[in-house]
Amino acid sequence: MFKNKIFILIVSILIAITLILTAAFVLWNFMEKNNESKDPAAKAQDAVASVKPTKAPSAEAVKANTAIIKDILTNLSGSQNFIKISFAFELENAKGKAEFDSLLDSAVKGTIVQALGDLTKDQIEGSKGSDSLTSTLMNKLNPLLHEGKIKQIWITDKVLQ
Repeated sequence: MFKNKIFILIVSILIAITLILTAAFVLWNFMEKNNESKDPAAKAQDAVASVKPTKAPSAEAVKANTAIIKDILTNLSGSQNFIKISFAFELENAKGKAEFDSLLDSAVKGTIVQALGDLTKDQIEGSKGSDSLTSTLMNKLNPLLHEGKIKQIWITDKVLQ
């Protein structure tokens, strides 16, 4: 009888510890999700911060790892305005650029057109609008890439009408 009480006590303690650890794990994950920023600029900065720093690449290396998309023409949200825009995407390595190029005609251009379609003329005007657009694109495109990440996005040409 004494052995049964000790056994029941040990099992009860183990169950209690398991429940406490499970609750702590769930609470930890919930708090981490609440700490994530909803600002696209902050998310883009976090994505760039996760890129491992290396020595400054040469101009040839930057050119080799840069993909250029020219003349995307699409309507803006809620108006008769449209935009014609070109981008240069610098990726962190050659494998990332190759993967980016393979996704260029489908996922990349589709994501760009979708992001532009959600913006109004007022939201995209000026340097603040350009920064917001590049941050949004970086947040949407980096998860599509597995071999490398986008380091920088430049708007090389922009015409609003």
